[in-house]
Amino acid sequence: MYPVICKIGPFTIFSYGLMLALAFLVGSYLAVARAKKDGLQPDIIFNFAFLVFISGIIGARIFYVVENAGYYLKNPLEIIMLQRGGLAWFGGLILGTLVGFTYLKSKNLSIYKVLDLIVPFVALGQAIGRIGCLLNGCCFGRTFFPVQAYSALILLVIFIILRFMQERPHKDGEIVCSYLMLYCLKRFYIESFRIDNAVIVLGLTLFQILSIVIFFLAFIKFILIRKSKT
Repeated sequence: MYPVICKIGPFTIFSYGLMLALAFLVGSYLAVARAKKDGLQPDIIFNFAFLVFISGIIGARIFYVVENAGYYLKNPLEIIMLQRGGLAWFGGLILGTLVGFTYLKSKNLSIYKVLDLIVPFVALGQAIGRIGCLLNGCCFGRTFFPVQAYSALILLVIFIILRFMQERPHKDGEIVCSYLMLYCLKRFYIESFRIDNAVIVLGLTLFQILSIVIFFLAFIKFILIRKSKT
C-alpha cells in the first residue's frame, strides 16, 4: 500500500485523492473531445461532468458513512477524511443522477444523449479510481487477492465495450443502460471476493442486492428502448 505519494512542505499528496483527480481530468477531457465531435457544447458537457463528479463523491461518501454509521458515530471527525478512502458507488449514482438530470433539464438537453456520450469515460475514470483504492488499501479482498486491480481491469474492458457501442449506430439510452448492466454484473462478481462488506440476507451483501435490482431495471429499460420506433 502507498496511501501517501509524497509530502511537499506542509502539504501531503494522497494516492486516493490523486487518482480521483486524475480520473476526473482524464474522463472530462475525453468527454469534452467527444462532445465536439458530436456537435454538443463542450462547456456544457464539462460543467455537467464537474457537477456529477462533485455530487457523486458527496453522495458516495454519505452512503458509505450511513452504511458504516456505527464506526462514524464513534469517530465523527473521520467523516470528512476522504484521503482514507470510503466511497460507495451506489450513493454516488443516486445523488449524481439527481444533480445531473436537473442540470440537463435546465439546459433543455436530451438526458439519454448526454449520458450515452459520457458514461464510457465514467467507466474509464472508475478504473483509474480503483487504482487509487489499491494504493490506499481500501475496498480490499481476501488475503493476497488484489480485488481493486481486478475491478480496474474489468472496468477498463467495460470502457472498451461502451466505446465500441458509441462508434456504432445506437438508440439514445442504449449505452447508459449497458453501462449500468455491465457495472452491476462486475460489482456482483467482485463483491464475492471482498471481505469489507457484510452479508445481510440470502448470502448476499447490500451491494449485491442493489446490483441485482439496478441490473434488471436497466435491462428492462434497454429492451424498451430497443423496441421503440424512434
